[in-house]
Amino acid sequence: MSARGRLYGVGVGPGDPELMTLKAARLVKAAPVLAYFCKQGQRGHGRAIVEGFLAEGVIEEELAYPMTTEAPADGAAYHAALSGFYDAAAARLAVHLDAGRDVVVVSEGDPFFYGSFMPVFHRLAADYETEVVAGVSGMAGCWTRARTPIAYGDDVLAVLPATLPAAALREHLARVDAAVIMKLGRHFSKTRAVLEELGLAERAVYVERGTMAGEKVLPLPPAGYEGAPYFAMILVPGRGRSL
Repeated sequence: MSARGRLYGVGVGPGDPELMTLKAARLVKAAPVLAYFCKQGQRGHGRAIVEGFLAEGVIEEELAYPMTTEAPADGAAYHAALSGFYDAAAARLAVHLDAGRDVVVVSEGDPFFYGSFMPVFHRLAADYETEVVAGVSGMAGCWTRARTPIAYGDDVLAVLPATLPAAALREHLARVDAAVIMKLGRHFSKTRAVLEELGLAERAVYVERGTMAGEKVLPLPPAGYEGAPYFAMILVPGRGRSL
């Protein structure tokens, strides 16, 4: 029986291929099997980042989500669909691993920071040798592109998904010095209203598709702004002990 393959969860950074680590680039170039997550009918950001790094003859496994925003993320239908999807994705990758082929799963940003690789890791890491390669996070890419130092001295930083209810966003933001608010999309207006209520809107910075093609860095747009994609975030920089 041939030796089993090794599973790699590889962070490929926030969008600019030059922000991939040397280790990530090396593993992607050597991958006999490369897996990536995407929406139905789209290539996916992780796959786009590694476009110029793939070896000839690499086997690609497209893992297309059955749904993304079509149902509430806290609903039973969404949970059932995504749980079954990750079961099937893990089973597909296990076929390669059992055949002795290493599998590289690319993840935008860092694999363990809101990464789609995590459900695969939980399903396979106990049975297969697994290595996770850290990547530059999306928020780090955004605050550097925005030229916005995010936390000074003893500042407390919160990372919040905009998908939270307004009351939860308000509670968290009221307790911290600095914040990164991710996953904006259709939650922009709600998030902006909370920032205005807390007096944080004036120092907030909006970043859309940071380090990617089509990047935008703006002061916080007005309440009627409707163009915020999922890959947008709001930065609220701290104002602690700057030197």
